[in-house]
Amino acid sequence: MEPTHFRHAYSKDRRLLLNRLKRIEGQARGIQRLVGEEAYCLDVLQQVEALKAAADQVAMLVLEDHIAGCLAHAVETGQGQPYVDEVMTVVRRAVGRPAGRASRRPTTQRDNRG
Repeated sequence: MEPTHFRHAYSKDRRLLLNRLKRIEGQARGIQRLVGEEAYCLDVLQQVEALKAAADQVAMLVLEDHIAGCLAHAVETGQGQPYVDEVMTVVRRAVGRPAGRASRRPTTQRDNRG
C-alpha cells in the first residue's frame, strides 16, 4: 500500500504550473543567450520583464490555490489566523511593503476630504 501524503492545494494545477515553469526556464536561457551575444540592452530588459511577468503569473496561481485550498481549510477548522498571517507576510514581501499593520500610514483630516 502506498503511503498517503499531504496534497497541496496547487496539486490540481500541477501540470499547468510545471508547463509555465518550463517556459520560464526557456525564457531565462533566452536572456542568457542575449547577454552572451551582447544584444541591445533594452532587448534584454524587455525579456527580463517578460520573465518577471511569467513568474508573477505562477505566483498568483499558487497563491489563489493556497487561499482557496489550504487557507480555506485552516479557517474552516478554526486554525486560520496563523495561515492568514503567513500569507500576508508573503504578499507584503512580494509587493515590497513592510510587515504588519503598524506599517500603514495613519489617516489624517486631509486624507478624508477627498
